[in-house]
Amino acid sequence: MLEDLVLKNRSYRRFDGKTSIPQESLVELVGLARVCPSSRNQQALKFMTISDPDKCNALFPCLVWAGYLKDWAGPVNEERPTSYIVILGDTKLGSKFEIDLGISAQTILLGAVEKGLGGCMIGSIRREEVRALFHIPGHLEILLVIALGKPVEKVIIESVKDDNICYWRDFEQVHHVPKRSINEILIDPVVS
Repeated sequence: MLEDLVLKNRSYRRFDGKTSIPQESLVELVGLARVCPSSRNQQALKFMTISDPDKCNALFPCLVWAGYLKDWAGPVNEERPTSYIVILGDTKLGSKFEIDLGISAQTILLGAVEKGLGGCMIGSIRREEVRALFHIPGHLEILLVIALGKPVEKVIIESVKDDNICYWRDFEQVHHVPKRSINEILIDPVVS
């Protein structure tokens, strides 16, 4: 059921570092994104899959993890993602990637959840380091990195209190994510 997939699709930041993801699974996830709706059907997104441990280790320090967790530098070695999908925008095919990026990234993560995996969209990227590291041509804009693996953390959705939307971890390292209530986000239309 879609609702179950959506509820299981959290921003996981700690993974079982011993559980690798086969390349075929990464290609299947990109295949889901390939057939997603595309603004003006420009299909300007490109995808780079990374699962080789050395390449994953090289990419890791180019990413900034969990901005609200000021005292956490990211997952320790044995809890790092075992794969990544880097989403690129081909400027030869288009210039506005936001809509396609959101649709594709969410679809990839829902597909990952269906496979018993989890992930995290990372937009805080040292882009020029990644470009140099993987020899990414200049016409490909680095849009987003999706970290993937088998999650080892528990994530709990809770209600926003005192308008504080900052996620946090408790003493058992359970990750708490405040979400606004349905009544706070629904707006009644006014006709004049």
